[in-house]
Amino acid sequence: MLYAIIGDDALDSLEKRLTARPAHLARLDALQQNGRLLLAGPFPAIDSPNPGPAGFSGSLIVAEFESLEAARAWAEADPYVSAGVFSRVTVKPFKKVLPA
Repeated sequence: MLYAIIGDDALDSLEKRLTARPAHLARLDALQQNGRLLLAGPFPAIDSPNPGPAGFSGSLIVAEFESLEAARAWAEADPYVSAGVFSRVTVKPFKKVLPA
């Protein structure tokens, strides 16, 4: 089943995000290589695809996992969590409707 993982960034976490980004992307790449990643990306803190020093307010990952518990465990092991980038992580089941 698909799950949405929503990470909310801590205040002033841009430097932590940039430092942890390679390890975070490596985990996402592994999901993609296994055909389990639907989409992933950050939420710019301002209305711009390149927010510069304004940074990001969080991230969204939609991926396939065996269960809600497996999705939560994967999310909690993310480098953005251990580096203090995310102040909160929410994991919810997700039903893709469109595009078909």
